[in-house]
Amino acid sequence: MQPISASSPAAPDEDASAIGGKPGMIRIIVVDDEVAQMRALCDTLRDHDYEVTGYTAAEQVLAALQDKRFDLLLTDLMMPGMDGIALLQAAHRIDPDLVAIIMTGEGSITSAVAAMKSGALDYILKPFKLSVVLPVLERALAIRNLRMKNAILEERERKHTLELEAALKDLEAFSYSVSHDLRAPLRIAGSYLAILTEDFPGQLPAEANRLLGVAQHNIAQMGQLVEDLLRLARLGQQPLTKRPMSMAALAQEVLAELLATTPEREVDIDMGELPACIGDPGLLRQVYSNLLSNALKFTRNRDRPRVEIGAYPENGHTVYFVRDNGAGFDMRYAVKLFGAFQRLHRSSDFEGTGIGLSIAHKIVERHGGRIWAESETDRGAIFYFSLPESA
Repeated sequence: MQPISASSPAAPDEDASAIGGKPGMIRIIVVDDEVAQMRALCDTLRDHDYEVTGYTAAEQVLAALQDKRFDLLLTDLMMPGMDGIALLQAAHRIDPDLVAIIMTGEGSITSAVAAMKSGALDYILKPFKLSVVLPVLERALAIRNLRMKNAILEERERKHTLELEAALKDLEAFSYSVSHDLRAPLRIAGSYLAILTEDFPGQLPAEANRLLGVAQHNIAQMGQLVEDLLRLARLGQQPLTKRPMSMAALAQEVLAELLATTPEREVDIDMGELPACIGDPGLLRQVYSNLLSNALKFTRNRDRPRVEIGAYPENGHTVYFVRDNGAGFDMRYAVKLFGAFQRLHRSSDFEGTGIGLSIAHKIVERHGGRIWAESETDRGAIFYFSLPESA
């Protein structure tokens, strides 16, 4: 049987779906084994600017869906052969974006509800009331439109995520390559300066010695920057090796190493209880190394430097913190803290490359936690990082 359009009876040589159609019109496919009722419904919908194609058998609907895209299926529930539920399931296998509405009599509402569980958005009762049919259609089409928009957004987000991941990998590879290639010329330049200093002691003018010292200092600083860049680049490629570990032992070990570099300093250390965690010991060592070295560095000008290390539970995470009474910083600039090369103090006051906290941030994120800080200028700072209790 050929499709029956709203404007004519069955036409053997004519594609009824195209009759009266306009670009951009909503395409509805109607199936009802009662020809008169199907035609009446098609006529009514065409009067409201829908492009409608009518059929009296479910099998013909499936064939039409193979050749043409429709927006909405309006199908009778009880039909000979394939019923509305079976048709709906088969139609969705062809076009998952198609929305469907079931038509049923008063005595078949339970079956209509079952059809909705199978994927129909709604149902309408026979005999039809135009005031009921049109809002149901509009609601179903609005839901379809929303689904399509969401699908487009999800696909864009997926592509954007893939592009971002690829860009980050490229950036990490580039940073590693550049940093690796920079090490050799820096090493050579440093060696030549050292030869000048050692082979010509007392023979160079005072100004030349001063300039040599400046150059050596800058080469050392550049070397540290290169090492930090390499460390940051490796983080994206280095797999996590998690295991149960003692955070107390780790913090004590890092602190002892840092204090050993300046044995003349007296620092008041207050270490509280640090719960164990599941994490990568090598990477978490870098977090504590960065936070504790910063605390010691920024308390350097205090008469009584003090550093507190502690932890507390919060919403399924353990929050570890390092507090100091050092130089602090203005919280207006806190958003810059964890970006690479971001510094809130002059390099003439406090040395550093501005990469340490970005490394800590990346490590904590890879462990499923977060890192943040609180501070006031000249009144110290507190750095927090959280780790899941069962990582």
